[in-house]
Amino acid sequence: MNGIQYVVDEKGRKVAVQIDLKKYGSLWEDFWDGLISESRHKEKTVPYEEYRASRLKRTSKRGELLARNHVVSPEGTRSS
Repeated sequence: MNGIQYVVDEKGRKVAVQIDLKKYGSLWEDFWDGLISESRHKEKTVPYEEYRASRLKRTSKRGELLARNHVVSPEGTRSS
């Protein structure tokens, strides 16, 4: 197959493959995404509500830090 090369060991067994990413890059990305997904299938999941609450908490803390470091004028412009 053009753009695909197998690497073989001393006994002629296929042990690796080289893929021309210019030719098959998008196909490789799909394959890689599948591998990542499969490798994570046993990981503990987090309910969406729990994730959302922690995300909002992190965002609000960052907003508080920004507010402490900048003065906001009534017109909405910031100055340091």
